[in-house]
Amino acid sequence: MSSAARALLLDRDGTLIEDAGYPRDPAKVALLPGAAAALRDARALGYKLAIVSNQSGVARGLIQPSEARAVQARVDDLFAREGVTFDGAWFCFHGPEDACACRKPAPGMLLDAAKTLGVDLGGSIMIGDKASDVGAGVAAGCVALSFGETAHTGARAAFATWAELAAWLRAKS
Repeated sequence: MSSAARALLLDRDGTLIEDAGYPRDPAKVALLPGAAAALRDARALGYKLAIVSNQSGVARGLIQPSEARAVQARVDDLFAREGVTFDGAWFCFHGPEDACACRKPAPGMLLDAAKTLGVDLGGSIMIGDKASDVGAGVAAGCVALSFGETAHTGARAAFATWAELAAWLRAKS
């Protein structure tokens, strides 16, 4: 097994926090049950933690960049209160019609995160609740895991809860 650093590349909305559509109000940010405990476990297993999130509400004019920053600051604060810090966060503010290289399922944000954090994508894991998250993980060469109520095609495994996912990480590490 490679000694290169590895990461959990994490979608945010619907994976780490409750999906509020186009999040603009920091007061409405709520962590998903078990997410913080699972991320503490992952950190103990040697994973770096990075958020990679499509935020097309900015391109659509539904969210101001300042609101997007405030929501992320609240996410960071709530996780920090639970003993979890992130090594970085990458966002795509483009809309679907922009055909950018960063919007999932394109792997751009994952490639940027890996380069910045010095991680091996082959040993890293992308976790998300949408098909585009799984697609980005596969395109980047990661293990892709589907989280939530829907198991997406291409995912190595699917998990309905963070407790299940944490158990899988412990078993695989």
